[in-house]
Amino acid sequence: MGEANIQQTHQGMSIAAEPIYQIKDFTIVNSLLTAWLAVLVIVVLAISIRSKIALVPQGFQNLMEAVLEGALNFADSITGSREKTLKFAPIVLPLFLFILINNWLGILPGVGSIGFWSQEDGVTLFVPFFRSGMADLNMTLALAIMVVVATHIVGIVWTGAWKHINRFIPINLILEIPRKIFKERDFTVLFVNPIKFFVGLVEVVGELAKTASLSLRLFGNVLAGEILLGVMASIFAYFTPIPFLFLELFVGLIQALIFSILTLVFLNMMSHGHEEAH
Repeated sequence: MGEANIQQTHQGMSIAAEPIYQIKDFTIVNSLLTAWLAVLVIVVLAISIRSKIALVPQGFQNLMEAVLEGALNFADSITGSREKTLKFAPIVLPLFLFILINNWLGILPGVGSIGFWSQEDGVTLFVPFFRSGMADLNMTLALAIMVVVATHIVGIVWTGAWKHINRFIPINLILEIPRKIFKERDFTVLFVNPIKFFVGLVEVVGELAKTASLSLRLFGNVLAGEILLGVMASIFAYFTPIPFLFLELFVGLIQALIFSILTLVFLNMMSHGHEEAH
């Protein structure tokens, strides 16, 4: 058989999400299918729990109320008040549930192992129908951008547009130079305020770093977990991977908690003035 007829077969974890279906210019990838499934699970759970809520809690409802109260108390220790916690909860809690369910869906049997074979550049690749949404950098980057945008909206609403802009581009430091010189005879502002102005611009770099940190941390940990499970399953097919499955359940919970807590911290920081936050 000649070299031209030799075909390579490859099965492994791809860093990028694999396309499943094309609708005109819109590509549906396997991580997006898992994300949609996670949203469906959240909606079904919400409707189911809402229909069974009783005035006198019992059993599962009692447990969930205790967990929720503990989570609110923990959030209070970050925000400093229950009022702020309740205002930030509609952002933080859905994020936590969405990330957690995506992470746990990613270790279900069949996720990452049921799919089809695709031909690409003479290589036959295995494409799973589902993979964890958080193992896709596009997904985690989108969540991080959403969080950063939400923090700026909170900053504008709570502190005012002018104060929020000056947090990153301290125009007020430049505008106050004439008053300091002619009224207060303080000539040090000619040196100090321009330095403070450029130091303030570091906050802009910090926002970019915040976006990268949130997205890469979540993506890297979830992807590493999927690769670990894949390697262990290929070496030890039956009982040995089970402890790693429980480990991934725990890691998925921790990653969802870290992302949510950082989101709450950033929201709380933006609700204060620049000096108060520091």
